[in-house]
Amino acid sequence: MTYDIFFISESAATIDFGSTISEEMNKKIIALFDRLNDHPAEGLIEAIPAYSSITLYFDICSLRSKINPQMKIHDWIIDELHKQMQTDITVSNQEKHVVRIPVCYDASFAPDLPWIAKQRKIDAGEIVRLHHSTQYRVYMLGFLPGFAYMAEVDERISIPRKPQPRPIVAGGVGIAGRQTGIYPLKSPGGWQIVGRTPVKMFDINANPMCRVKAGDYVEFYPITKDEFENY
Repeated sequence: MTYDIFFISESAATIDFGSTISEEMNKKIIALFDRLNDHPAEGLIEAIPAYSSITLYFDICSLRSKINPQMKIHDWIIDELHKQMQTDITVSNQEKHVVRIPVCYDASFAPDLPWIAKQRKIDAGEIVRLHHSTQYRVYMLGFLPGFAYMAEVDERISIPRKPQPRPIVAGGVGIAGRQTGIYPLKSPGGWQIVGRTPVKMFDINANPMCRVKAGDYVEFYPITKDEFENY
């Protein structure tokens, strides 16, 4: 695979395979993530997968004490990552891990449904049906703890994000382009909100803290407002 390596900070390097939303590519990213966790490079603190890239954070002080003092740390990291990439990335044929998440699409929880319906010239009920009739891959976590970037929504309900962020409550389910996601915490955000889930997507006291992880699949199912309030 063609890739680039670049530094985003003194202690973090990214292996980038291009800007794309591809399930096949993301599976390779997760496979690389698993391999780096199983066989970490010297000084590796953490690896964070994204859609088509992976970022690695290193303990610079630890590396400085272990590598040749004549060698620049950045050069050593780049050499080490190139070595990692010389090994084929094997994607395992593990069974899908599907997480079912309830969503209430009631108007009180879906402030942007009418606008999307008008823009896309489609009935709000059909938007809801299309949204929960697809199984979404979790490509990455980011922005907020437990915020899962999932794709791809049906083209008929693909819609740009808002030009300016606004306050969104925890559990808000939104659409941005061909992506869908759930706000795990109250936060400013620009995604178009079509519903809300009563499920806690991030809980610092839980193990694991995040309800889903990269590589999982999410299946939404609709619930009523009463079911939401009594969940």
